[in-house]
Amino acid sequence: MKTAFLFPGQGAQVVGMGKDIAKQYPVAMSIFDKANKILGYDLKTLCFDGPQEELNKTTVSQPAIFTTSAAILEVLKAEKPEIKADVTAGLSLGEYSALYAAGIMTFEDALKLVQKRGNAMQQAADASKGSMVSVLGLDEEKVNQLCKEAAQDELLVPANFNCPGQIVITGDIDPCNRAVELAEKYGAIKAIPLAVAGAFHSEKMKPAADQLSAAIADADLKAPADIKIIANINAKYYTTTEEISKGLVKQLVAPILWQNCMQQLLDQGIEDYYEIGPGRVLTGLMRKINRKTKVKNVSTLDALTKI
Repeated sequence: MKTAFLFPGQGAQVVGMGKDIAKQYPVAMSIFDKANKILGYDLKTLCFDGPQEELNKTTVSQPAIFTTSAAILEVLKAEKPEIKADVTAGLSLGEYSALYAAGIMTFEDALKLVQKRGNAMQQAADASKGSMVSVLGLDEEKVNQLCKEAAQDELLVPANFNCPGQIVITGDIDPCNRAVELAEKYGAIKAIPLAVAGAFHSEKMKPAADQLSAAIADADLKAPADIKIIANINAKYYTTTEEISKGLVKQLVAPILWQNCMQQLLDQGIEDYYEIGPGRVLTGLMRKINRKTKVKNVSTLDALTKI
């Protein structure tokens, strides 16, 4: 194995994403048009022209990021067929893009699941009122101590292990606010409240996980074959459709182990990495996981042309 395709998650959305590539390549534009028909609303215009506040909604940002990632992937496959993934990985929502890229599900099935995922997560967030905080400069042990003190019998747990010195915590609003105030005491460089709808990757998403489980049961998944997919929840490769179904549901209520996933790929000798989709978040995270590893970012027409 030599090459990995990486796909971003929620938070990567930005007005104009995919627009320059879709104008240049009909195969990309056709993906956006297809998404509009499947979803029943004009996602393409929201991606290309905004407004940003609409694009930021969980119910919109998730299908928007997935569609943009798929559109860029299809151009890369058409223009550079010699670049082939041996393994794919996606950060949280990005795991759906990774599964699509590996041929596990069709674009239509994946987009419908992503739409249901976004809607279910928003409903769960509305019902439970939670928040998230990005903590910079602490290891896992210190973050656990911070969560324990700030929780005060409410919910506060680690949600995303992104890279060394960057762990996102999630839970009830008051504990999140207390964690921001207490973070410096534990040696944190900074604690940043995130503009998210709720306590994602925690037990507060259990209603969403139940909804998603029912939807995935109806999806047509193919078993992993030539391309491997590494799972967010345990940094292991999926081997069966049953594992994939369980993994997609569990990631809603369990931490995302992105750093472990990338370390696993690095340890196995993967050399070439492509971040496919909007933004440069994963490129930045890899720089902190292993400074020597270069990620080719494919988010704009200019970046695609350079490749």
